[in-house]
Amino acid sequence: MTKKLTAIALSAMMAAGPAMADLVFPSLSYRTGPYAAGGIPFADGYADYFTLLNERDGGINGVKTSVPECETGYNTEKGVECYESLKGGGGLVYQPLSTGITYQLIPKTTADDIPMHTMGYGRTSAKNGAVFSHTFNYPANYWDGASGAINYLLEANDGDISGKKIALVYHNSAYGKEPIRTLENLAEKHGFELSTLPVDHPGQEQKSQWLQIRRDKPDYVIMWGWGVMNQVAIQEAANIRFPME
Repeated sequence: MTKKLTAIALSAMMAAGPAMADLVFPSLSYRTGPYAAGGIPFADGYADYFTLLNERDGGINGVKTSVPECETGYNTEKGVECYESLKGGGGLVYQPLSTGITYQLIPKTTADDIPMHTMGYGRTSAKNGAVFSHTFNYPANYWDGASGAINYLLEANDGDISGKKIALVYHNSAYGKEPIRTLENLAEKHGFELSTLPVDHPGQEQKSQWLQIRRDKPDYVIMWGWGVMNQVAIQEAANIRFPME
């Protein structure tokens, strides 16, 4: 009888195990470094949302959530270290918040059978699910963004931007380079002249790029920046009196 009761108790504990465990949503945050101004509010909002679900709804379908956080500083090597340190905790999905980290984690998450969501960033070609089975970059991606910018300029020019000069000022990283091939293809299709101007991390030095823009006099500038690069670009554009409309 004792053995039978013990077996029943163990079976009950095993059955209850999954329901008692937290739903784990790892947070690869970047609260430090040159891009912290964007990383802090995202990390706070991500954690706050799951706290809301826990306190208001008792979790998701009655199961509490947890958000273990690891600081990457927006550094690719550190991001990989964070993934390796957290992956044993049962994380349901990873959001690396960095294109560089995403590229490194694609083969790792695939091998580990863990989904990765790169919302609007990461490796754009990962939208091909037949090739990239564990990486999801909906609802939009860098190619969509580049196409959207050109479509806007087409609308502003009655559908014809042939002969126009368009400059791309981009963050010189995996993130910033993603739209270049799309823009090159669109330049060939629509007949505009594309020039590309890389800005090195973190983006505080851009004077030479904007002096070149002043010399070349492009009709439009597409800015593909992040963090401090954006505010510096706006100031440098104002310094050379480039129209901002």
